[in-house]
Amino acid sequence: MPLLVVGSVAIDNVQTPDARRDNLLGGSATHFSYAASFFTEVQLVGVVGEDFPREHIELLRRRGIDTSGLEVVPDGRTFRWTGRYEPNMNDRESLDTQLNVFGQFNPVLSEEFRRAPFAFLANGVPTVQMKVLAQVPGCRLVVADTMELWIETTHADVMKLLERIDGLVINDSEAKMLAGTENLVSAGHLVRRMGPKFVVIKKGEHGAMFFSEHETYVLPAFPTPRVIDPTGAGDCFAGGMMGYLAQEDNFDPETLKTAMAYGILVASFNVEGFGLERMLEITNRDIEDRMHEYRKMLSF
Repeated sequence: MPLLVVGSVAIDNVQTPDARRDNLLGGSATHFSYAASFFTEVQLVGVVGEDFPREHIELLRRRGIDTSGLEVVPDGRTFRWTGRYEPNMNDRESLDTQLNVFGQFNPVLSEEFRRAPFAFLANGVPTVQMKVLAQVPGCRLVVADTMELWIETTHADVMKLLERIDGLVINDSEAKMLAGTENLVSAGHLVRRMGPKFVVIKKGEHGAMFFSEHETYVLPAFPTPRVIDPTGAGDCFAGGMMGYLAQEDNFDPETLKTAMAYGILVASFNVEGFGLERMLEITNRDIEDRMHEYRKMLSF
């Protein structure tokens, strides 16, 4: 089934303790779309400037991603981010953020995209996410992401958004901030009571936690021996999870758990290279082979 994603498409400069790469294809919607494309048809909505390399758009199209919703602003500049990772590869510092055309992003969906049965509102201004939500009234499953900046500066809007979505995917620090507690289990339950039917808390190298009214569980990360660049791993996790749900056209408890596992595995590939470098090398067979290893790892 078609899967709609609305979010950022960017150019990244990434510095790690071992290397640096400039002008990488990045952005939340980009990483999400590529990960989801292993499972289903993806409809991408975003905005870039005239400086955005044409080959990046062709790369997405070759993956079968529908980029007709990607607006190119004449004479505009694309969202650009520069970051540096600490030696632990978990903590990072944003050295430069230039929103450029993304700062005025006002997505208007085509009639085809408005009929998408599955939608993901990637990290962005909550008022913009709600504008998108209003354009997909018949969507069967809407899941969103957010970040500490919006929780802190637009808290009321975030709370309104939570009342209107089916699922929320956030990281552990965001969950604690939103819930006002350092206990992650309590945070998950408290955030779910704010509106979403389920909440997924990303824990980076420690996997992810799931919270619904009737279930709470933890899935570990896949043990990846070498982390090259964690940028976009959380978005790839969400893309793999949502892509599988759209592929199965189902989001019952069993399917949700399997979808989370696929999200974890796709993200484990993403961190093995800068930007999308590693993702360009893998196939569905590689993902299934890793799923086989993951299932064995969890059996006892």
